[in-house]
Amino acid sequence: MRKDYNLEKRKYIIGGLAVVIVIIFIIRLFNLQVLDSSFKKYADSNAFLRKTIYPSRGFIYDRNGELVVFNQPAYDVMVIPKEIENFDSVDFCNTLKISLPELRRKFEDMRDRSKNPGYSSFTQQVLIRNLSAQDYGRLQEKLYRFPGFFIQKKILRKYNYPVGANILGNIREVNAADLERDPYYRAGDYTGDLGVEKSYEEYLRGVKGEEILIRDAHGRIQGRLEDGKRDIAPIPGRNLTLSIDIKLQEYGERLMQGKIGAIVAIEPSTGEILALVSSPSYDPSLLVGRERGKNYRMLVRDKYVPLYDRAIMAAYPPGSQFKPTQGLIFLQEGIVNLSTAYPCHHGYSNAGLHVGCHGHESPITLKPAIRTSCNSYFCWGFKNMIDRRSKYGSIANAFETWKNYLVEMGFGYRLGIDLPGESRGFIPNSKYYSKIYGDKGWSANTVISIAIGQGEILATPLQIANLSATIANRGYYYTPHVVKAIQDTVLPENFRTKHQPHIKREYYQDIAEGMRMAVVGGTCRYAQFGDVEVCGKTGTAQNPHGRDHSAFMGFAPMNDPKIAICVYVQNAGFGATFGVPIGGLMMEMYLNREISPERKYLEERMLSTSTINF
Repeated sequence: MRKDYNLEKRKYIIGGLAVVIVIIFIIRLFNLQVLDSSFKKYADSNAFLRKTIYPSRGFIYDRNGELVVFNQPAYDVMVIPKEIENFDSVDFCNTLKISLPELRRKFEDMRDRSKNPGYSSFTQQVLIRNLSAQDYGRLQEKLYRFPGFFIQKKILRKYNYPVGANILGNIREVNAADLERDPYYRAGDYTGDLGVEKSYEEYLRGVKGEEILIRDAHGRIQGRLEDGKRDIAPIPGRNLTLSIDIKLQEYGERLMQGKIGAIVAIEPSTGEILALVSSPSYDPSLLVGRERGKNYRMLVRDKYVPLYDRAIMAAYPPGSQFKPTQGLIFLQEGIVNLSTAYPCHHGYSNAGLHVGCHGHESPITLKPAIRTSCNSYFCWGFKNMIDRRSKYGSIANAFETWKNYLVEMGFGYRLGIDLPGESRGFIPNSKYYSKIYGDKGWSANTVISIAIGQGEILATPLQIANLSATIANRGYYYTPHVVKAIQDTVLPENFRTKHQPHIKREYYQDIAEGMRMAVVGGTCRYAQFGDVEVCGKTGTAQNPHGRDHSAFMGFAPMNDPKIAICVYVQNAGFGATFGVPIGGLMMEMYLNREISPERKYLEERMLSTSTINF
């Protein structure tokens, strides 16, 4: 009889398939029973209730030890959907003073995975957030009537001062991106949002603990597993000490009421920020508790954008505050010396181009040019540098040399402040202009406005304050930062690294002397107080969209600087009108802790005047 080889092959194929199926079943069973812990979790959930114990969030103090931010308890109603039995929903609603339709909406939102990505009927879910103390007390008494429900204690922030919202930030509930980014979080947790709450979140949040409770066959809590021996204690978050002087911050925000702009004050010797005012601002307590969502929407819709931190995010034309950088570059490059004089006949006039200036002596040298804020001097210096092919070979090379000095001084890139959202400002390079005008289609006169801080130049108030600190230090700065110390932790190394532009110290001394002359007999007279030697430079930044911006930078005392400052008031006119008086009052308040009687009139004028409707 002839052997059927096709049948023989079929037998092996069928047998092989059977073996493969058995192997797949074995692997699947191994995965379910050994590798996959979800079934074990479901089984455990019948016998145990694992309650998260949230750690105390780190406190925040100011540089003088004043408590700024601390904690208050908050209570969420939690539910394990699978464990809900028939319960008296009317009684539940009456206890919490909510309506049945509102309760249904909360259950719908909880089950909606687009709103609650971590939803599972087997795990704890947040049903109602931030119970009042009264609601908590009433529900606690009746909780035994509502199987599947329990109360979770959490932490919310409380503020001792209604200021510094842009520095402090706030905490909010985690979203889907947070859950995906960091396994620490689960749905319903809180995380830092804006300010130091966000940038120092990992220090502030601490480490969660866990309490394991035993259930009976009906799911009722019978006590703690092994009398709590298996519980894990939470580790509190670390406290922060800010470099901010909260009283100075409060004073700055008062001075800026009714105005749009910013104040940045820095301790030159450390880079520690003493005040970081953004105006308009808001009370940080608005973003705490059950009204957070409503208040947040109100702030977002506010046409003056109080959530926008103008101190570090807004990029403005620096105007005449930029002129000290030009003097430093020209001295270092040998374009000018202290005897070099340029003409100013009410402005810079060259090849049919005219840049206006106010009346003062002519010709004029560097220090008097800083004192009078002469536009012509710095335009001539810029032209004589950028167009000097004998020294640089080409306009592009000269311009790149000029730009690189500015980058070393902290312009055009983020300084690296320890707050989220810092802007880099803008310093153009030669390619920027070559792209617009062609490689040989531009010269110093084409872009002359940037010599006086106009045109394409943009800088943040933080960058200008940092320039003032660099001049105060006679040639170096530390990365500006708002946190002075972290409990049991060393601050990042970059906050202790000295940054030194390649410009001689003696040239910074020359600029400082010019800025002192501006206070004694120039455009910054209102900055002077008592016998303190104040140095300053005004800025009146042209604004193509309306009234000019009023700006000031300065430092004091001249030879032992304790504070460097930048003030920027949008649409407020000349720098001497608002920028200088506010800057002078801030420095006086920090150094003397009060305003002298003879300057009270100036303080009252700044406190009572609004520029928003100018």
